[in-house]
Amino acid sequence: MDNKVVNKDPTTQRESLTELLGQLANNSAAVFHDEIELVVQRIREEVRADRSGVLTVATGAVISFAAFLSLCAALIIELTSYMSPVIAALVTGAALALIGIVIAFIGYKQLKKSIFKT
Repeated sequence: MDNKVVNKDPTTQRESLTELLGQLANNSAAVFHDEIELVVQRIREEVRADRSGVLTVATGAVISFAAFLSLCAALIIELTSYMSPVIAALVTGAALALIGIVIAFIGYKQLKKSIFKT
């Protein structure tokens, strides 16, 4: 007949269920830990890429500012043929200040619109 021995002892089943639940908890913790590590790695890669972009933009801005200063010096030198160097520097500075004020005012109005819009 049936020679199989079936273990119907509830303590063995409980131990087996306890072991399975323990393994499930350990595996779940390992998966969660691995997911956290993956997210951290992705953030590190994005920060590296962003840092490189910011550094490139800053370098370009510094070089552009140096070029702008050179153009201002050239303008002042050219104006000295029509007026004294001090007056040429003052005229150039005043013109640039006026342009800067107009641009800042335009930006302020746009910012004011967007703040009150939301």
